[in-house]
Order: sequence, then C-alpha cells, then structure tokens
Amino acid sequence: MSRLILAGVLLAFSVPVFAGSFAGSSAGASSAGSSASSGSSSGDDKVVVQAREDAASFVASDGRIRGAQLEAALRHLREKDESARKASDMQLAQAILAR
Repeated sequence: MSRLILAGVLLAFSVPVFAGSFAGSSAGASSAGSSASSGSSSGDDKVVVQAREDAASFVASDGRIRGAQLEAALRHLREKDESARKASDMQLAQAILAR
C-alpha cells in the first residue's frame, strides 16, 4: 500500500513532463490496435492494464523491482510502437501508470 502512495507522489512530479511526449505515440498505437479485430485490441490493453501494479512497484523502487507483468507489457509496447522502442523502461512504466 505504501509503495502505491509513494508511486503516486513520484508520478505527480515526473509524469506531466513525460506524458505529453509519449501520449501521442501510445494513443496512436491504441487506435491502430483498435482498427484490428476487437479481440486483439482488448488483449493488448489487458496486458498493459495488468501491468499497472508492477509498474507502480518499478517506479516506486527506482527500477529495482521488476515484475513479470511489467516485463510482458514493456515487450508488448515495444513490439507495437516505434517510439516505445526508444523509451526507457522507466518512461514506459510511468506511461503505463498515466493511462
């Protein structure tokens, strides 16, 4: 519980700067995914949504705690979005939390 609170505080200071630059590219990936079959886009969203708790732990621990669901979401985002390939793990974890 305290990790999530710490993650929220950290995000309040770091996400606004990053979210603006990544939001356009992640939104583009989402809309591209939604033009495919609805089953695949909902599966795509599910991978990222399920990684939120792992992403919060990762951000709150300054990258020391890496969960399996976060790893799957990072891999998924990088497969689907060119700008995600260039982003750090921390930037992507913050973007997952900002969704």
